[in-house]
Amino acid sequence: MDQRLSLVTLVVADLSATRRFYVDGLRWEPLMEAPGEVLMFQVGPHLVLSLWDEVHATEEIGPVARGGTAPLTLAHNLAAPAEVDAVLEDARRAGAPTVRDGVHREWGGYSGYFTDPDGFLWEVAHAPGPLGELVVP
Repeated sequence: MDQRLSLVTLVVADLSATRRFYVDGLRWEPLMEAPGEVLMFQVGPHLVLSLWDEVHATEEIGPVARGGTAPLTLAHNLAAPAEVDAVLEDARRAGAPTVRDGVHREWGGYSGYFTDPDGFLWEVAHAPGPLGELVVP
């Protein structure tokens, strides 16, 4: 198996609300959409983020647990701290339920967080050095 990730799928409770957040609020362009079922965005050269309606997802994968913070974060890295602050403000305007402002971190970077309508936690970060150079287009 190749060492790569092709698709990240998040199971969402209300696809319409999630669509409003990502498309109307954050101004993301859908790659593919089956209304009421799934919404996909190309988020990298060979990487897709899929937002899958919970009713349809459970038919295929079984029951989905809800509550608390999921034990994962999604990250959006940028070239400078000011860009981090701008994205966090975009998330705030889009209606993110939680936005934690950017702060300088002990590890040398700058990051803040927001949650989407389903509580998925996004880290918005500037990571100076080799990692930042690897992940920022």
